[in-house]
Amino acid sequence: MQTVSGSSNWKLIIRRESDGITVLRAETCDKKAVLPDELFGLPITVLGDHALAPSGFFTDGEEVTVTCGRIAEDAEWDNRNLQELTFPRHLKKIMRYALMNCFNLRVLRLHDGIQSWGSGALMNCRELLNFHITRVTDIQGETLEFLNHTISQELDVTITETDGQICRLIFPEYYEYFEEHWASRNFNINIDGGGYSYHHCFRKKQISMNDYDELWLKFLGREHDPFCALRIAWWRLRHPMGLNDSAKQDYLQYLQQHAAEAVRWLLNKKDHSGLLFLLQNVDIDKDDIAEGCAIARELQQTESLAILLEEQHKRFPVGLNKSFDL
Repeated sequence: MQTVSGSSNWKLIIRRESDGITVLRAETCDKKAVLPDELFGLPITVLGDHALAPSGFFTDGEEVTVTCGRIAEDAEWDNRNLQELTFPRHLKKIMRYALMNCFNLRVLRLHDGIQSWGSGALMNCRELLNFHITRVTDIQGETLEFLNHTISQELDVTITETDGQICRLIFPEYYEYFEEHWASRNFNINIDGGGYSYHHCFRKKQISMNDYDELWLKFLGREHDPFCALRIAWWRLRHPMGLNDSAKQDYLQYLQQHAAEAVRWLLNKKDHSGLLFLLQNVDIDKDDIAEGCAIARELQQTESLAILLEEQHKRFPVGLNKSFDL
């Protein structure tokens, strides 16, 4: 068994190919782990069947240990504990059930060069709803479409373009359920929730930002989660890649109507720059600013409190009203 240094701790079983490395088995004792981009001068290009599945089968191959320092003797090598995972940059293929039963996995960071996803690759990863996708070329890959067609739950996706530009998109949840009619021997598929159209706003496997934005008013017209709507509007305005003026005004109008909720959310996530952005773009009444100041004091967020107090002074100056009788 060979040991190499890396940014996370792994026990790997690999197979060297002519053009890269296939990871047949990978186990980590870290809750946040990064698979190495390469080993022995070769890029990691394939994750094999059940490669990270906690109940994966032992397979023959070359054993490699990757360490980022001293490993505790009682370290638990169990991918059930894995919460955040970063895939190798050159990964091209993910085989069947590669991440199956990684129950606690919440965040996946990957590059957009993956060309093939095996069936059940994300099976039972019920907490995995947050994705960070980095483009490897100017041409959009198929990863985003695959995730949206595979997962019906709400997705929070951050996309980093090759020029560093960022886009963050929320894809709302929807439900599919089947009804069986024994008398007519028919099966009906029913879809609930406004998220179905969001998960399918792709043309030739490429997301259409105009189609995404055009769904907004229809989404508001249906039963929906207000917090989900707030985040859709917020992130489209915060990172307005491909956002036209008409859609911008629609999102701004929603934020204007829900300014108090936005302030509370931004304070709880300690987003000082986001709070400043909100105050620069939305009119907030006196009571909402006062409430925000109280929350900032309670959370001991001095920077946010200073921003709110300055805005309060600017919009609602308080002073002596002087009058003179002649």
